[in-house]
Amino acid sequence: MTSLQLTLLIVASLIVVGLAFYAGKLLYLLHIQNKTRRREQDARRGYLDESIYTISMAVTQQQCSLSEASIRLCVLLDHLEDEHHYPDAYPALHELYSRIRHMPTHDAWKALPKVQRRKMEQEREEHEAELETQILREAEQLMQRHLPSAETSS
Repeated sequence: MTSLQLTLLIVASLIVVGLAFYAGKLLYLLHIQNKTRRREQDARRGYLDESIYTISMAVTQQQCSLSEASIRLCVLLDHLEDEHHYPDAYPALHELYSRIRHMPTHDAWKALPKVQRRKMEQEREEHEAELETQILREAEQLMQRHLPSAETSS
């Protein structure tokens, strides 16, 4: 073997070793990134589960109006990233939400004339009365399904 061939073999070996090291480093960084992403997703899911549980419990204990709960729960359920189709699983909650979501809130509500506010309140209360039994049942189901984990409740 000539010195030129030996030099080329050494250089090629160094390149291969360098590329192997670089590939290993990239794989390690990908592993760390995936682990971090998984941890963040788990924390987000825990937060959503705890929020759903808390609002559902407030509904069953009559500490929260059905309208407010339906708005909050439907939005939280929409943010869950899983295979469930929640409007089918909790139809009364989503029905109430669809009936009241057009109603203004906060400053827009305060800006309405009192007569219009009373009319909307009456409409909302009628919807709540019609769906109350079903929503309370669905809130119980949500509490069972979204029990907060030990890490999020401490």
